[in-house]
Amino acid sequence: MSDSGISQLIGSLGQHDKVVDVINPATGKKAFGLPQFTADEVAAVTESARTAAIGWRQLPVSQRANIVLRLHDLMISNQERLLELVQFETGKTKAGAFEDFAGALFAARYYGKRAPKLLGLHPTKTDAPFFVRNYVDYDPVGVVGVITPWNFPLALPAFDVLPALLAGNAVVHKPDNQTALTSLYLRQLALDAGLPDGVWNIVVGAGAEVGNAVTDTVDYVAFTGSTATGRTVAQRAAGRLIGYSLELGGKNPAIVLAGANLKRAAKNVVTGAIGNAGQICVSIERCYVPANQRDQFIELLKQELGKLSYGKTNAFDTEMGSLTSAGQLQRVTGFLNEARETGAEVWGGENKPEIGPYFISPAIVVEPTDAASLNRSEVFGPVIQVYGYQTLDEAVAAANDTEFGLNASVLGPVNQALAVARRLQAGSVNINEGYRASFGSMSSPMGGVKHSGHGRRNGDGGLLRFTEPKAIGIASGPFRLPGRASDYRRVSKLLILLSKVLRRF
Repeated sequence: MSDSGISQLIGSLGQHDKVVDVINPATGKKAFGLPQFTADEVAAVTESARTAAIGWRQLPVSQRANIVLRLHDLMISNQERLLELVQFETGKTKAGAFEDFAGALFAARYYGKRAPKLLGLHPTKTDAPFFVRNYVDYDPVGVVGVITPWNFPLALPAFDVLPALLAGNAVVHKPDNQTALTSLYLRQLALDAGLPDGVWNIVVGAGAEVGNAVTDTVDYVAFTGSTATGRTVAQRAAGRLIGYSLELGGKNPAIVLAGANLKRAAKNVVTGAIGNAGQICVSIERCYVPANQRDQFIELLKQELGKLSYGKTNAFDTEMGSLTSAGQLQRVTGFLNEARETGAEVWGGENKPEIGPYFISPAIVVEPTDAASLNRSEVFGPVIQVYGYQTLDEAVAAANDTEFGLNASVLGPVNQALAVARRLQAGSVNINEGYRASFGSMSSPMGGVKHSGHGRRNGDGGLLRFTEPKAIGIASGPFRLPGRASDYRRVSKLLILLSKVLRRF
């Protein structure tokens, strides 16, 4: 994107006293200065959003859906610019940027088509036919706060912002500083599609100030990020008695079954581990292989990694790009150094400044002990831990032995893998794939168990979480509901008879 285009997007944030530098991952140098909001400014934005929400919620859902579907079409016609922005801000490969783009595109299409069928007044079954009729309506909650990280700057906002808007809410969205331009451009496309001013608001700044200010002023908050920050969001939201959904960290296992095609399994593990340089909450970090096949599997992993092309170009010709920041490089190399120091065998994991200042080659760590932090902590980088197992029960127990439960994979014959998948404690399980089989389905709920989150995005629930269901009952029928004791004497036998009849259907 040209300097003038960047300046225009930044200018849409308005004037603010504080400005921070945003670093280009490809060069390690300053890309632009980004204004920062204060807590008081966030509160003012939220109040303005409340006013905008009044008119927005009064639009028929079909009109709101048409705007989102027009956004879908504008995303396609502006695909190259969106991909360029994602690569510019994150250091992804073009393939990784397209994966991000596709997630956002699918969300716009899915919710744009689905919302008119989900929202509005719906009849429900009644337990007292001939006495009452029952309906449910879905009111918007008001103003939704959406806090998104830097690793998927298109898909993650779309998964939360678009259903919140379709439900009739206004949105106060805080993207990460690193990827604010992508969010700003996506919002601009939404405005071009007909979204009214003030309905989707973007604020940026440090999480401790701006993120907390969002949580403290909105009526519902959808947060994606670390488990530690998620706890803070949950505590602040609970203190205000507002709803929240959290998609947090993962330590995602893959189990290779004894009957698996090892070569194919190794390829799938590599694909599931190095996407976005491992900076995906659902990527594979731990891999469990039959002990008598462990060494063979490790050699196959090395072969697959050796086939990959690395770097960042504006073409579909590389498989893994850079880490996004100096902090990420320090985090990943710190985990690997500690693993070496505590006795684990580590292959790869080398900084390659000739490719990019934050680039690191994929690493394999063989059976790290509990003395190594990466044994239990989320690495969030291209690191595959490999462990041997004696029995399948042992592998399942090891996969579940974590405070996290976001995603998991099983590689092998489908029927056997499906049985194992049902035993794993995770919000999603992919068979013969890393994460894309479930992540790419907008109709499937996405989220975590244990310390990996609360609630679900995507699917019907991903939209309805931004509503307040309202039950409506109408006393209308050939029989009147009882009011006095004598009325109950008259209708009690009829109600019992109806219950017996309904029991049979």
